[in-house]
Order: sequence, then structure tokens, then C-alpha cells
Amino acid sequence: MQTFAGYAVQVAEKNFDYLGTLNPAQRQAAVYGEPSLGRGLSSGPLLVIAGAGTGKTMTLAHRVAHLLISGVSPERILLLTFTRRAAMEMTRRVEAIVRTATKGLGVATLPSGGLPWSGTFHSIANRLLRRFAHNLGLDPGFSVLDRGDAADIMDVVRYELNLTRTSRRFPKKDTCLAIYSRCVNTARPLSETLDTTYPWCSDWTDELAELFRHYVLRKQQSQTLDYDDLLLYWSYLVAEEEFAEQIGSSFDHVLVDEYQDTNLTQAKILNALKPDGKGMTVVGDDAQSIYSFRAAEVENILGFPDRYMPSAQVITLEQNYRSTQALLDSANCLIAESERQYRKNLFSERKDGSKPSYVTVEDGDAEAEFVVESILENRELGMQLKEQAVLFRGSHHSDRLELELVRRNIPYVKYGGLKFLEAAHVKDLLSVLKWAENPKNEVAAFRVLKLLPGMGPANATRCFEQLAVGGHQFSTLRDFRAPAAASEEWLAFCDLLETLSN
Repeated sequence: MQTFAGYAVQVAEKNFDYLGTLNPAQRQAAVYGEPSLGRGLSSGPLLVIAGAGTGKTMTLAHRVAHLLISGVSPERILLLTFTRRAAMEMTRRVEAIVRTATKGLGVATLPSGGLPWSGTFHSIANRLLRRFAHNLGLDPGFSVLDRGDAADIMDVVRYELNLTRTSRRFPKKDTCLAIYSRCVNTARPLSETLDTTYPWCSDWTDELAELFRHYVLRKQQSQTLDYDDLLLYWSYLVAEEEFAEQIGSSFDHVLVDEYQDTNLTQAKILNALKPDGKGMTVVGDDAQSIYSFRAAEVENILGFPDRYMPSAQVITLEQNYRSTQALLDSANCLIAESERQYRKNLFSERKDGSKPSYVTVEDGDAEAEFVVESILENRELGMQLKEQAVLFRGSHHSDRLELELVRRNIPYVKYGGLKFLEAAHVKDLLSVLKWAENPKNEVAAFRVLKLLPGMGPANATRCFEQLAVGGHQFSTLRDFRAPAAASEEWLAFCDLLETLSN
């Protein structure tokens, strides 16, 4: 069985044009670069401005497939996305394109795991930090806190510092975590962050600084990292030229999806990996940068071409496959109002459809009534209820609409709400596994212990302290004097933790 080689491109094109479904702009982006002896294909920095509905995912998937078929090793491609689902979908598409293009040619397909280095920024950071843990003073077995667990640690520290008993309202745990996260991801001082984004918390600058210091210490003591830490430690790692070169040289091509949503920390990481831009491809749309509240920095994409010398190649995708021209005309008018942007004119071959309506009503109740009236009117015109959809920004925004739908006896299905991994019973189970994996994980320990009857915060604290005294060996918990209500189950509970940890 042969591996991918440069000649495979010509052979594949003779049998099947795997780029045949792309329009000219998409194709230009997919094949950008020059053949390179022994490396498959090399290219300078590339920015793909992909307007809404212009086939961004398909274009990026075809570029990755083209790299593979040109002879680039799968292990030397780093593909970064913003969601795990996006990474899985991208890998699935790449595999399908490569499989079809190389069918019957005796060329090896992708490894069984797909693209070895495809994933979210956080998942890739997780893998790299474990590999370089000792260089950062970390335990390779560190635990990762989700947002809920991180907020719980923040709350514990709030309580210990007596910030829950202040005479004036002190920010709650989720707000404190949001402030901390914004400071980390924008690389701006706490005082500036408070003044610009959380002005009502400005009076608590000193207290918040102390809270965050103890929050960091608590995480270090328990060898846990939150999501922000994953990026922060990765940026610390590549700030050292030696490690930046070692990691960057492992990849011939780095491709980034949704680049307009990156923050300053992520941009610094990418720049450290490929300071000259060789093999760097970023895809995004400045007009779709809507996550500034999560510290996304639109300047990353606006300033990308001028970061390199010579400047990056810019390819714009403008043909829309999702909407009618009437809708795109309205979108183009709005986008054109932006003072600083990549100029684009979205167009579609779909000329049908009416112009969108811009409706203003008095309040939320009137809005819900208007939407329901429109639904019923469409139904009378022959449009089934299941053919109609209402979109809203947040789950709670549908409250009034749902009441009105019920009042009018209109059946509906709501999509969204609590995520599976955020459900209490799922987090309970995961906490058992997290604690077994890392006995120092205080947040997981407290969640698990408080599931036992009679085990309140005081007993949970006493139990965790005994575990620490015993060197964090679960066998030492057998000597702990559990509350009477939990005594019958205690030894079985200890057996479970010992078995899982081994």
C-alpha cells in the first residue's frame, strides 16, 4: 500500500475531479500553494474571507483534502476549530473527499482516528500541555475544570475570604469568573476590564484581585486548569522560542476555522507557531464577528494580511448558497455601513423569494402576538406549522412567545436549553470519574461527597483534609468517620474510588 505522494494529484484528477463541486473562488482557496519536494505542498499565509452561506466548511475541507492528496502527511496538519462538533464534521468531510478521490489508486487513506491533530483550541492545548507539563511545572495528570466547576471553586474562595458577607452586594461567582476570564483572554489589567465592561464592579477592584490570586493558588494546589488556563499555559509555552520552534516545526500546515472569533491569546499562539506565516491558513468573516463579549478580537482578522511580509494572500468567497438575492441585498446594505472591513458583495443564483420585512412593535407582548398572528396567517395560506420556524438569541427570549403559542393552542417544538453535559446527574457521574483520576480535585470531591446522605460541607471538608493528610491515597478514606446516615455505604464507596483510581 502506497502512501500519499505528489503524483496522486494528477492521477486523482484524471479519474475524478475532487474539486469539481467548487466554484472558482473556492477552488483557488483549496489549491493555494506550490508543490514542494518531500513536503507535498507549501504555501505562504492565506486568509479566506468567507461571507455567510458561501461554503466555508466545504472549502476548508477541500483544502485539507488537497493537502493530503498532494502528499502532506496527516500528522503534519494542525486543524483548529471552535467546537468539537465542527472538528468532527470537518474530519468526516475530509475523509469522504479523500476516499472518493483516491479510490482504486492504491493510496493509503487517513489513519483510523482521522486527522490526528484536528480539534478545538482547548482540546489541542490539553494534549500539548500534558506532553510539556514538566516544562511548565504541571502534573501531566492535571484535571480540566468546566465552567460550572470553575465557578464552584470561585464560590468556595469567595466564601473563605468572607466576600459573601460584605455590607454591599459583591459579584456572584459566575460574574467573578466572567471578569477573570475576560482579563485572561484580553490580556488587559483588571482595573481596565472593570472600567470598560463591568463598571458596577469597579469599587471591588482590590477584593477581586485578591479573590483571583487565591483562585489561581487553589487551582495550582489541586493541579486543575480551567478553560482559560489551557490557552494561557499554551501561550506561556510558545512564548519560549525553543518550544515555539519545536511545536511549530511539527506542522507543515496550520488551518484555523472561524478566525474572526479568536481572542488575543489565541492569535499570539498562532503567531508564535508560524511567525513567518508559512503554511498558515485562516478562514473567517469580519462581518460575522459577534463574540466580543467573549473577548473575541475582530482586529485579529482585519490585521492578518499586514502581519507578514510579503502580506498574506486574501481570497474572498461571495457566492451564497443559502439565501435568496432579496435577503442578500439587505445584508449587503447593512455590511457596507461598516467603516473598516473586507469589501464583499454577496450574491446568489436564487432570485425567488420576497423582500424581508422590518417590523417594529411596542413591547415584548406585542412582539409575541405579531409572531403568532403571522404563523396563523401563513397556515391559512397553506404553509404547515412544521414548515415555520422562529429564531431567537437566547433560550429565555422565547418565554412570552411560548405562553402565547399555548394560549392559542398552537403545537410547537423548542430546540435548545440545558446541554447534556450540564445536566446535574451527568455532572455527578463525571465528578466521580474526575476525582478518581485526580485525588487532588477538590471541586469534584466536594460534589461527590455531598451526594452521600448526611455529608454536608463541614463533613466534606473534614474528609478531604484527611485524604490530603494521607497523601491523597483513597485507601486512607476507610479510616474516616463518616456520618451515621452514610456509614452503611461508606466502605463500598471507598472500594469504588480505589478501583477506579487503579
